[in-house]
Amino acid sequence: MNSLDVITFGEAMAMFMAEQPGPLHEIKHYTKELAGAETNVAIGLARLGLRAGWVSKVGNDPFGTFIMNRLQEESVNTDCVLVDSEHATGFQIKSKVEVGDPEVCYFRKNSAASHLRSSDFNQNYFLAAKHMHMTGIPLAVSANMRDFALHALTSMKAAGRTVSFDPNLRPTLWKSQEEMVVTINEAAKQANYVLPGIEEGKILTGYENPEDIASYYLDAGVEIVVIKLGEQGAFFKTAKEQGMVEGIKVKQIVDTVGAGDGFAVGLLSGLLQNDSLTQSVRRANAIGSLAVQSPGDNDGYPTEQQLQRYMESQKQGVK
Repeated sequence: MNSLDVITFGEAMAMFMAEQPGPLHEIKHYTKELAGAETNVAIGLARLGLRAGWVSKVGNDPFGTFIMNRLQEESVNTDCVLVDSEHATGFQIKSKVEVGDPEVCYFRKNSAASHLRSSDFNQNYFLAAKHMHMTGIPLAVSANMRDFALHALTSMKAAGRTVSFDPNLRPTLWKSQEEMVVTINEAAKQANYVLPGIEEGKILTGYENPEDIASYYLDAGVEIVVIKLGEQGAFFKTAKEQGMVEGIKVKQIVDTVGAGDGFAVGLLSGLLQNDSLTQSVRRANAIGSLAVQSPGDNDGYPTEQQLQRYMESQKQGVK
């Protein structure tokens, strides 16, 4: 089996994006795209020239075929995606906004992906990867998917692979905030790299400032914590160093969805090619800023050449 640089897993959905601003129930025309935090990361890494694999279940239906085709077009490896003939692929509809966060409605209950279970875990496939990226979403989708996620996490760690974890909190998918915090932190503390947004960090740790949030995870054994601060940039901390990398000012924020996933793409691609942590965070900020300037979840993700040109055109400071 060919080796992979990064493997990830989760639920992908067909996404119908409104073509005009306004309440979703009034929109007549939508454009179909691919949605999914983990597919965003896999696509972003593949565009940068890394070998990325994605694992899930899709339905034996047009949406499932669409997802598989889109990922293959982006050179994402889908060898271990399973097709479920009994359950449908989930989908979502998303509003068009002039600025800020769009409204998103999900149709994912009892989806094919929610039936991904630990017995579906292909150890040989996962261990062919150097690194695994996971988010908190599979922990929330269903008990089956949570079992798969935790099994994948413990298996990769036991085999000496590095794991990154983006909390990607989805409160509406959880029974309670308490359950969400406990379960997310259980997984996060086993990861090598943890990448929360500042508001997520506050919810998960009870601390307010980035340094204390980072220390909470470092004290639990995490190696690197990078906290996303939106337009301000990002704060990073390890046992030996800490710093702040300024964000890139953009003229217009078109759509914020996918910015955090783009940030993960930049950070992981840098670390995997042995860039310094500061340089990797710069890459992360750059891709995050490109993501918010485009309407789709991953439309703004660059190739390596595009990323280098963009970064050269920006002036970033390090404090």
